[in-house]
Formats: sequence, structure tokens, C-alpha cells
Amino acid sequence: MSDRATLGILVGGGPAPGINGVIASATIEAINEGCRVIGIYDGFKWLARGDSTLTQELRIEDVSRIHWLGGSILRTSRTNPAKDQTSLDNAVRTLRTLGVTHLLCIGGDDTTFGAAKIAEAAGGALKVATVPKTIDNDLPLPDNMPTFGFETARAVGSNIVESLMEDARTTQRWYLAVTMGRKSGALALGIAKASGATLAVIPEEFSHQVPLEIVRDTIIGSIIKRRASGHDHGVAVIAEGLAEQLDPTHLGTLKNVARDAYGNVRLADIDLGDIIKQSVSGSIKEMGLDTTIVVKDIGYELRCAKPLAFDVEYTRTLGYGAVRYLLSGGSGAMVALRGGRVTPVTLSEMMDPSTGRIQVRRVDTRTEAYEVGRKYMIRLESSDFEAPKVSALASAAHLDTGAFKQRFEPVVNRI
Repeated sequence: MSDRATLGILVGGGPAPGINGVIASATIEAINEGCRVIGIYDGFKWLARGDSTLTQELRIEDVSRIHWLGGSILRTSRTNPAKDQTSLDNAVRTLRTLGVTHLLCIGGDDTTFGAAKIAEAAGGALKVATVPKTIDNDLPLPDNMPTFGFETARAVGSNIVESLMEDARTTQRWYLAVTMGRKSGALALGIAKASGATLAVIPEEFSHQVPLEIVRDTIIGSIIKRRASGHDHGVAVIAEGLAEQLDPTHLGTLKNVARDAYGNVRLADIDLGDIIKQSVSGSIKEMGLDTTIVVKDIGYELRCAKPLAFDVEYTRTLGYGAVRYLLSGGSGAMVALRGGRVTPVTLSEMMDPSTGRIQVRRVDTRTEAYEVGRKYMIRLESSDFEAPKVSALASAAHLDTGAFKQRFEPVVNRI
């Protein structure tokens, strides 16, 4: 390599366990190959403003033991470098000022989108690659590999839900645990399956916009079914992305909700758990059922957790592979693993032609992976509306059989 070769590393989007593993292995491999390495703070934030001062030259001794740390030593931001031409020009020019010849971006779909635009604007003068990072597990990786950080987030989330389940049993109450997952319910489903939660409700179960009443009665149906079996407690895990699929009239309106630099609704600003809680609580009170509902948001606890060994090993391979790809002349791809081998997936083939954005991987409800989770949940099924089950359920709901069927059969038919 030329002595002038410089690798820039930045992190965009929300944190995910394993970021520092990528930074460490990429830095070590690049330096061993004769490169200079510059860590760029706060993602694209300062680059888009034309500021080259928020950087740090990285040495092997700076990163050799950071792979077990949560968070990101380079911090992160959601700045979109392609929000306008000025920001994009600033980013390309600032990278040139820093002498960056190869850029490694660690991030999810939005960061990957920004990296693709920078690579295009640089016109081949800058080699760019991304490493997929998101606890949502919503990037279309080869062989259905998880995005790094997902396994750690699922494990930490499962531990939290297990504690909530014990608290629910002890205090005879129901928890609504709302997890992160903008477009995909993978994290909610994974946590529910691993912890043995009562049920999970994810966006992929609904093909179109869904009324709040359907979500409400899905949960109430589970409450009733548990009561009929002699249990007055449970935990429902709900993916936050469901907010974007609910009828906006039930959310005030999504039009007035704040959006991030990439145009995504700030789901943290929508109190989905409270909206569902109020609907469920009001309805079961009208039915004469005495049940306490408690909302617990699970998200920020997961993002900067100490990574599991899986994510440490995974990210060290990804960081190494990304540098090998860049230094071999590669550019414009996301670096993934296929069968243990580093596999570049071009950013162009990841784009959705209809939206011009990176494709989103969603839970495939046709697979056994979903079917197992669904089968082990406690929720209303078609067979519950047949005798003799329907009589016991209607009695637990304080309804006659006809009223019970009229109220709850649409839930089964809609999912």
C-alpha cells in the first residue's frame, strides 16, 4: 500500500453491541497493511458541515482491548450527508481534506444509504464500504445472517422479559413490553420466543394498515385465554414499528410527529405502549375484568450492552474483511459473511428501485422460525371459536358465546 493511504472510520445510526469490535479489527488490519487510520466522531455530522477537526488518529494500542466494550468510542449520530447537495459536497470535500482514501461506515440502512451517496459523489476517488449494524436485524444479508448486535440485544432483552414474567406472576398483572424495531418485528419475536413470553405482536402479521381495535383485541384475547386456564398474568412483547402500521387517527396523526434526518418517524416520540394500554385497559374495564396493565419500553437498555462472544467474534471478522475488501480495490458494497467467508454485497443491489432506499428485511411469517413462535404463544386461534372451547372463553370474558364470536373472530381473521 502507498504510505498516503488513509482509512477513515465512522459510525452512524443507533448504537449496537459490537461496534467497537469492528473499529478495533479494522484499525489493526489497516495499520498492519501500512495505512494511517482516522476515527471520525459522530458519524456524518461534522463531515456534512465541512468540519475536519472532530477526528482522532487511531493506533493499535488505542483499540486493542476495546472489542468487549459496549457503545462506540467514536460515538454516533443520525446525520444524513445526502439531505442536500451542500451537505454532500461538504462531506466529500472534508474527507479529501483529511486525506481519506478509504472510508468504512458502520451502520444500518440509513448509514448505508448515506455511504452510497458519498461513494457516488466522490466519483471513484474514494473507496467506500459499510458494515451492517442494527439490533433490528432488518438488513437483507446473505444466508439470512443476523446483523451484528442483534444476538446481544435479543439476549439482554430476553433477560429483561424473563424478569417481567416473574413479576407479572408474582403481582398478578400484565406487562406490555414495547421493543425497538422500526420496520421489522425480528427483535420482538426473537425476545418473545427466547424468553417464553405470552405473545408477541409484530407488524409483519398485518398485510395492510390495521385498526387499533385489532391490536387491542389480540392482546385482550390472550388475557381472556389465560384467565380461562386459571392464569391472570402475562407479558405481551410489541414491536414499536407497529406504530407506523396503525391507523393514524388512533395516534393523533403521524403527520405531526417529529422525523429524523432520513425522514423516518421518531418512534420514541410516539408513546405506543401507553396508547395500547389505554385502549386495552378501557375495554377490559367495560367487560368487567379486573386486570392491571403496565407498560415497559425495552430499547435503550439493549443498544450499548456489552456484546456477547458471538457479536465480538462476528464483528472482528467483519472489520478485518471490510479492510481487506477496500484495500483490494473494492468499493460501493456492504461487507457481510456467507459461510464464514467475507462477502461484499453491492449497495446498488441492496437498493429498492421503488423507493431509492436500502431494502428492509422483515420477518417472513411463512417460515418455521415464525411458526414456532406463533404456536407457542397464548392467543386466540380459529379452533377457539368451536365448542366446547368457545363457551369457556366466552364465560371468562363475561360475554355470551355469540357476542364473544362477534367481538373476537375478526382478530383471528385479520392476522
